Amino acid sequence: MKISINRLKTISAVGLLGFSALFGMSSSAMAHANECELKISANDAMQYDTKELSVPASCKEVTLTLTHSGQLPKAAMGHNWVLTKAADMQAVANDGMGAGVDKNYVKDGDTRVIAHTDVVGGGSSSSITFSTEGMSASEAYKFFCSFPGHWAIMQGSFIIKA
Repeated sequence: MKISINRLKTISAVGLLGFSALFGMSSSAMAHANECELKISANDAMQYDTKELSVPASCKEVTLTLTHSGQLPKAAMGHNWVLTKAADMQAVANDGMGAGVDKNYVKDGDTRVIAHTDVVGGGSSSSITFSTEGMSASEAYKFFCSFPGHWAIMQGSFIIKA
């Protein structure tokens, strides 16, 4: 039995609407849940695919997935995603270098780190779910890769939208 792509999309959309109705979720609630899930990719050229990530202030938790779209191994061109207040970024990155790859280039117990993924090599990914409690739309946040030497160019802004 052959089903066209458009027909399959329609069936999927109808199924999703039925699922949300069955479990009492409005389509806006489902869309809201997706706003709290972020994806970012890094490559072998030491670049993230975006310089800005944002979530609504209504997100109590955020799930971020980092994918390494390159091919080089973790030891040669590993990447992670670290979130801090903008003012703390450079110090956290410098302190993390000494932690080593086994600790994801994040110093043990560093309270300035809001969240971080594992270091991944080409073709791999890592996800982290973190609370936004204590974060504010009026504060400046930065994300960066703490692999030695990467943070200077692999960074971006993380925004809590009021």
